Amino acid sequence: MSATVDNQNAPLTYTAFAGQKQIAAGGLDEVALKVKKKIKTDTTASVLVFSDLTGKQIELDLSGSDTEIIERLRVFLAPKESTAPASGPGRPKLGVVAREVSLLPRHWEWLATQPGGASGTLRRLVEEAKKSSGTKERVKLSQERAYQFMSSLAGNLPHYEEALRALFAKDKRKFTSLVRDWPGDIQSYAKDLAEEAWN
Repeated sequence: MSATVDNQNAPLTYTAFAGQKQIAAGGLDEVALKVKKKIKTDTTASVLVFSDLTGKQIELDLSGSDTEIIERLRVFLAPKESTAPASGPGRPKLGVVAREVSLLPRHWEWLATQPGGASGTLRRLVEEAKKSSGTKERVKLSQERAYQFMSSLAGNLPHYEEALRALFAKDKRKFTSLVRDWPGDIQSYAKDLAEEAWN
């Protein structure tokens, strides 16, 4: 079971648990239909669905036919259309939209001397900043992801508080030791979500 995390180009994936057992993982439509089947065959099942990207629990409307469920999910997952007019500055066909940037005159003067102009220089600076802060951001997101899941499904398990402290202290060895006695699927998923927290 491998959680898809922190890759903006990767498809979003989800994981479903019935009690302490994982019953589905993958795209939201696939997970939703497996959850519907589980609930239909076991009306007492308590099923929770989590986003692998955030670790947060999500609610699904499983009413209607499979086709109706999938259509609702497609609308839910579709990129939101911009209400801004398509014309004006920028290159809308390339996904470039003009926005206002407030800088001091000395900043504009410096930008004017850079190769590629102001826009190219600003894009380059943003990309460099993203790279330099990338590891720290991935660690933080991984900790938050694991925390969200653990607080939903592992709160009553042994050493829960200590495991959270180890997670935020970036102590992989201690975390792994503390969750060792947790049910297998919960332990494995928590470890997957926390994988980038140890850098």
